[in-house]
Amino acid sequence: MAIKFGVILENFFYLTKKTLTAQNPELKFQLFSKLYDLFLTDSLEFKEFETPEIFKEPSFYKICVIINPHEVKQRKNFHEDSGKIALLHAVAHIEYSAIDLALDACYRFPNLPKEFYSDWLEVAKDEIRHFEMICKILVKYGVNYGDLPVHQGLFDASMRSLTLIERMALIPRYMEANGLDSNLAIIKKLQTIPNTKEIVDAFLIILNEEIDHVKKGDFWYKYGCSLITNFSCNYFDIVNKLYPNSFKTNKIINVEARKQAGFSDEEIETLKQF
Repeated sequence: MAIKFGVILENFFYLTKKTLTAQNPELKFQLFSKLYDLFLTDSLEFKEFETPEIFKEPSFYKICVIINPHEVKQRKNFHEDSGKIALLHAVAHIEYSAIDLALDACYRFPNLPKEFYSDWLEVAKDEIRHFEMICKILVKYGVNYGDLPVHQGLFDASMRSLTLIERMALIPRYMEANGLDSNLAIIKKLQTIPNTKEIVDAFLIILNEEIDHVKKGDFWYKYGCSLITNFSCNYFDIVNKLYPNSFKTNKIINVEARKQAGFSDEEIETLKQF
């Protein structure tokens, strides 16, 4: 345990794990606030305290009913309140899962530049705000987070990608980047439906801020690749190795957002060919 100016410093990785594994939003957000304040005031030590754990269950397993992804109801009819509720709850769950993904990146990958931890704590802060924003809209429909069943696909993906390059390729550059595409498609559909302005405005905020999240993932993906001599850092090969046949026909590719997030013209053209 380190001491600075006579003050015992708490361990960054220990506090991050404690925040990550907190089993309800209120406690998780309280712990995050403490963690982030200590980080910003340079009041933490960064000594690795354990071999990162491979978790067996997500932090939300006690507050949500978890089902197979194929059993989740399709969110197609946004004209009906039930369709809007299903959509909003799904997005809230994505945002809550994304909080844990950002925290897990901080916890799992030690000995990186401090900017790495700063980036992913910033992402976690954004995802908390997104989650709370969507939950406020959900409450207007008489629904709270956890009232509908969810799947743990993002958690499973995080536990499948246990190296820096794999994690940055799979989560920000694949899954979150796909969100840039699907979010745009959903926004366009909602804009044709009356009384959805509040939802559209929230989704636009998320879309614009997620570009920066993907860009951070792009930077650290390329950073990881740069550390390995003679390594073929092929994004498509890495993702397909983790999830075979991941790249399929895209109805909409948000080209501008992907370019802002660091995708090359060549990568975007490859995406268009699937």
